[in-house]
Amino acid sequence: MMRDRILTWLEHHVTPPRLQHILRVEQFCSELAEHHQLDVEKAKQAGLMHDLAKYFKPQRLLQMAQTEGLELDEILAGEPHLLHADVSAIVARDEFGVKDEEILEAIRNHTLGNPQMSPLSCVLYVADTLEPGRGTSAELVGLRQMCFENLVAAVWRTGDYCIRHLVEHQRMIHPRTILTRNWAMQQSKEQHGTPSASASDRISA
Repeated sequence: MMRDRILTWLEHHVTPPRLQHILRVEQFCSELAEHHQLDVEKAKQAGLMHDLAKYFKPQRLLQMAQTEGLELDEILAGEPHLLHADVSAIVARDEFGVKDEEILEAIRNHTLGNPQMSPLSCVLYVADTLEPGRGTSAELVGLRQMCFENLVAAVWRTGDYCIRHLVEHQRMIHPRTILTRNWAMQQSKEQHGTPSASASDRISA
């Protein structure tokens, strides 16, 4: 019943292509959560609600963030669309009564990430960037496989992918994106060593 309510709301607040993206993220989150023995229902809820505020106007994003008491740096103030993750968590809480902090945190972290992210946040972070509709390049295929082999390493390499994309398109890079990438790289190397040769080969192919 909750899922139906959210879907009805989304149909009135996002475009059809965005809704399809959201559904693919929900599915990918479900698959990753099951593989990594996480709470599948939490992962699906986070995936379904991660873009609730995607099409809110810049002024509305800024106003809601300020009302919530969020700290706004120069990049967020200049590019309010980056706030859609934080504001989506506010909508999930206030519109749909979500109280589970792990779900809300995953929604908040899905765009910029955050050092020390929970495994659920890691799942949504990579699923948003890597869901099948994003493309079928060898790099993306390799990153998707890495998500199942080594989740933290996938966060690291997805961070690399996102940073490269931002540089190529002359976009601002928020410090949290870099901090998240560095944290995941360090965690991955400490816990697992470097990613498996097979995954690295696929990504660099």
